[in-house]
Amino acid sequence: MLAAAAAALWPAPTTAAFSPTTPRSPPPTLLSFPHRLHQRFHLSATAEGAGTTAAQEGASASASAPSPAAPVDEARLAQFAADWQAARAERDQGKILKLQVLRANSGGLIVRFNSLQGFVPNPLLSPAHWCKDPKRPIQDVTKDLVGSSISVKVVEVNEEERKLVFSEKDASWSTHSSLVKIGDIYDGIVGSVFHYGAFVHLRFPDGSYHLTGLVHISEVSWDLVQDVRDFLNEGDTVKVIVVNIDMEKLRIALSIRQLEEDPLLETLDKVIPLEADQSPTAGIISSPSEADLLPGLEGICNELLQEDGITDVQFGRRALEKRVVSQDLELWLSSVPAKDNQFKLLARAGRQVQELYLTTSLDQEGIKKAVQRVLGRVP
Repeated sequence: MLAAAAAALWPAPTTAAFSPTTPRSPPPTLLSFPHRLHQRFHLSATAEGAGTTAAQEGASASASAPSPAAPVDEARLAQFAADWQAARAERDQGKILKLQVLRANSGGLIVRFNSLQGFVPNPLLSPAHWCKDPKRPIQDVTKDLVGSSISVKVVEVNEEERKLVFSEKDASWSTHSSLVKIGDIYDGIVGSVFHYGAFVHLRFPDGSYHLTGLVHISEVSWDLVQDVRDFLNEGDTVKVIVVNIDMEKLRIALSIRQLEEDPLLETLDKVIPLEADQSPTAGIISSPSEADLLPGLEGICNELLQEDGITDVQFGRRALEKRVVSQDLELWLSSVPAKDNQFKLLARAGRQVQELYLTTSLDQEGIKKAVQRVLGRVP
C-alpha cells in the first residue's frame, strides 16, 4: 500500500469524552498529530519513495507553530464523523468523485472531501498529466493542478489513523477500460522501465493517455532480451498491441513484439530477394557439401527421411541474419503454404539460416509432429 496519506483537519473523539461533567480540552488539528503518528507516516513514506505527505506537512508546521486553543464545536465533530462514514460508503460503492485540489507537495495532491482532506499519491494519478510533457518533473505537473477538480475513487479509509487516500488511476480505469479490447493497437509512451518489463501509457482517440499497461520482457522483441532497460527508455514512443485484459486486477498486458513479423516464420525472400526471372525453386542445391551445412543438420535430414510420408529432402538457399535469434540449431516450419506436396522448413543457428524443402504426403500438422519426433531423437 502506498504510504502517502492525508488526514482530516479535525479528528473525531468519542462522544463520551464530551459529557457535561467532563472538562473539554482543545481539539487537535491537522498540525498537532501525536509524534507517534508523525514518525509512522514519515518512515512509511520514505520506504515507498512517495515523498512528503499531507501528514508530514502537518508535522513540519506544528514544530514551529503550536495549535491555538479553541472551544469544541460538537456540530463540526458530528460533521467529521458523518464524512468519514460517507468516505467508507463511497469506497464500498466504487463511485467516481469530482474533488477540488487544494495544494500539491512532492508526494502528490491534497484534495477536499466535504469537511475532510484526502491524499492522491503521484503514482495514483492518471498518466494523462505526465504524458502532456514527459520531460517535466511530476512535481511541476501537480502544481498546475492546484485549484482544479479531478475525478477520483476512494481506495483507503482509516479514520483511526486519519488516512484518506484517493486514486485518479482507478477512476480512469472505470471510465475507459471498457473501450479497450484484445487485439487493439495503440500508440504509447514508455513510463517506468524495469528489468522485467516496461509500463506503457496508452493514447486514446481523444489524444489523452488514460490507461497504462505492461509490456513483459517476453513481449519486447523477438531478439533475446535479458534486461528491458537495454531496449526501452522512459519517454520512448512505441506502438503496442493489447494481448490480455484482467478486469479484476485492473491490468492490461501489451506486446511490442507481436506487431513485428516473427523472424522464425519468415522466408528468406526478405534476406535474399528473388530476381524477377527466377522461379520459387531457383537456386535450390540438392546435395551441398557437408562443410556447407549447419552443424547437426545432416543428421536431422536423415532422420526426416525415416518418417512415414516424407519422401525427399532438398536444400535451398542460405543466408546470414542481421541478428542472432538462437544459438542452438532450431528447425521451424515456414509460414509459406505448401505447394505440390512440398513444405518449406527453416534451419537456424546463430545468424545462419538454411532452407529445407520436404516432399511429403503429410499435412502441416503431420509435418509438425514429424519434426518434433525427429528433434526428440537427434541429440
